[in-house]
Amino acid sequence: MSGQWQSRPEAGGRLSQRLFLALARGLGRRFAMGILWLTSPWFVWSRRPEREASRAYLGRVLGRAPGIRQLLKHHYWFSIGILDRVYLLSDGDRDFHFEVEGLEHLTAALQEGRGALLFGAHLGSFEALRALSRRYPQVPLDIVLDKQQTPVLTELLGRLAPELAERIIDASAGGTAVTLAMAERCAQGDMVAILADRGRQGEAMHAVPFLGQPAAFPVGPWLLAASLKVPVVLCIGLYLGGNRYRLVFEPVAGRVDIPRARRAEALDAFIRHYAGRLEHFVRLAPYNWFNLYDFWDTSSLPGSAAAESGVVERGHR
Repeated sequence: MSGQWQSRPEAGGRLSQRLFLALARGLGRRFAMGILWLTSPWFVWSRRPEREASRAYLGRVLGRAPGIRQLLKHHYWFSIGILDRVYLLSDGDRDFHFEVEGLEHLTAALQEGRGALLFGAHLGSFEALRALSRRYPQVPLDIVLDKQQTPVLTELLGRLAPELAERIIDASAGGTAVTLAMAERCAQGDMVAILADRGRQGEAMHAVPFLGQPAAFPVGPWLLAASLKVPVVLCIGLYLGGNRYRLVFEPVAGRVDIPRARRAEALDAFIRHYAGRLEHFVRLAPYNWFNLYDFWDTSSLPGSAAAESGVVERGHR
């Protein structure tokens, strides 16, 4: 369901988050990871919607009903993803090992000087991508994020890496403002990264198969890519355990063409490709999936038949 994730508050109070993040910076990552082993069971117990969403997802991707160990590992890795934002943005890639695949696709996409769009997902770490941009300053990178969804963490990360915070396009500013900002950055020759797997409330969605059942993906990123006439590259940052990350870049299209006469067909092809690659990486690293809500809820689409066939719903509520 579009916008379902927006109704979930940040875990913990403002004071407890500030205290934990201060301890994490002061005492180091190993200490903080130990604390997460203690807090993950509390998160699993206290956050029922996330727990049930995790259980349903793991059942799909693992092919069996998950036990408490699988639930705890999923939430633990989710917590590590949040924690590592602090270290990746404050220290860059200094204490991490990165495997990078497909970096040549980024430079190739920028050769024409018209910018490019990077389509990511709530799979693994987006901050790993931002940290990597420090290693490759020749690849200017802007990121579209909703600052209002996690205000405490966003505020802290802004203080840790102000130069990267300045390159954030705030998705909560509204559709027109965000679109204009992205167009401006692309016109300057920048890479603009966006998470293309979640829809906001009222956003048009399109249902395609994902892990065995139709799931709704937002249409907006693809229409934006078509209007900007820039290359699209898929980017995935997988956490591999310990201090290791794997960043993968794959070309999606040199140009997203969505003819008016074949609009639904063209959108379906692009979104199916994106969902298919997402499923590939989810199966490779199942505990990296951080959409902890009912991702397969297509009840707001116009009927079960539409959900099965992938009919686009315009501005559903």
